[in-house]
Amino acid sequence: MAKLRGRGYASVNYPTGMNLGGDPSQALIHATTTGTFVVSLSSVDLGQGLKTVVAQCAAETLGLPVENILVDTADTDTGPHCMGTFASRGTHRVGNAVIMAAAEAREVMLAVAAEELEVDAGDLETDGTGFVQVTGAREKRIHITDLALAAHFTHGRTISGRGIFLKEKNDPVPETGEMDPDSCQAHACTVAVVEVDDETGVVEVLRMHNAYEIGRALNPAMVAQQVEGGAWMGMSHALFEATEPYYPARDHGPTDFNEYLMPGAADIPEYHNAILERPAGNGPFGAKGIGEMTANAPIPAIANAIFDACGVRLDTMPFTPERVLRGLDELRADRSPTKE
Repeated sequence: MAKLRGRGYASVNYPTGMNLGGDPSQALIHATTTGTFVVSLSSVDLGQGLKTVVAQCAAETLGLPVENILVDTADTDTGPHCMGTFASRGTHRVGNAVIMAAAEAREVMLAVAAEELEVDAGDLETDGTGFVQVTGAREKRIHITDLALAAHFTHGRTISGRGIFLKEKNDPVPETGEMDPDSCQAHACTVAVVEVDDETGVVEVLRMHNAYEIGRALNPAMVAQQVEGGAWMGMSHALFEATEPYYPARDHGPTDFNEYLMPGAADIPEYHNAILERPAGNGPFGAKGIGEMTANAPIPAIANAIFDACGVRLDTMPFTPERVLRGLDELRADRSPTKE
């Protein structure tokens, strides 16, 4: 009896967004009297960090600190339209819409600043710290708080903008089947190193090496969290989680999360991640979607690693000790001299 080590590879390419009947998302943005820019969305942050990335896109476009951005994901009754948070579309669709809205608001912001400073709007720039200033003459400037107050109470101007990004519906060409169902595609590869106990059938994932090409990482720390969280989910699907069927009866199934198997802290392997940036021409600052795909490649990578370790090819999840042991028994039976 031994613990057998194996290595498995798997790669994936994943579309950003969906075709549907068109795939639009809208964004609205306006400045308060104190210079906070409120981004209004119906897009939902499920914990993947959408609000942070949206704030970054708005701040970068406006030329202001991210602390000046407030993201309001209200609801679908009062917010602008969004198709939903799915298909790894949030950063791409919503980010583009926010950039459009922020660019429109920036024009108004500079126009009001030009009146306050008595210069041409084309001579102005933002310094990234909250000031609008004359290019090459830093001493002639105005802070966004004073600017917003002047817009409201002196000029009667609303510093605001609207944006909508639409991936138009695309139908297949009847003769060839050719079509454009998504906006861009991200790519990834996972290498999993596992150890298989051929006496108990237990599989332990020792290491995962993940390489992701995602256009541009707008927030590298959050990308790493997405990759590692997705790898955990993939490993959980591969080795632990099951819904139906339960054997030998449904009564054996879990009734709550105390009984539902998932990896614990001691099961988490070493992660080694590499992020490759190949900016997408239609993405917000070049970004593509990195969401659901992070859970995909680990599953076949683990399956291939099990095969490399002990020769058992599993194609039904989860890869339980029972299935590993049954596979080993079949291999021994196939090699048995009596079978000949």
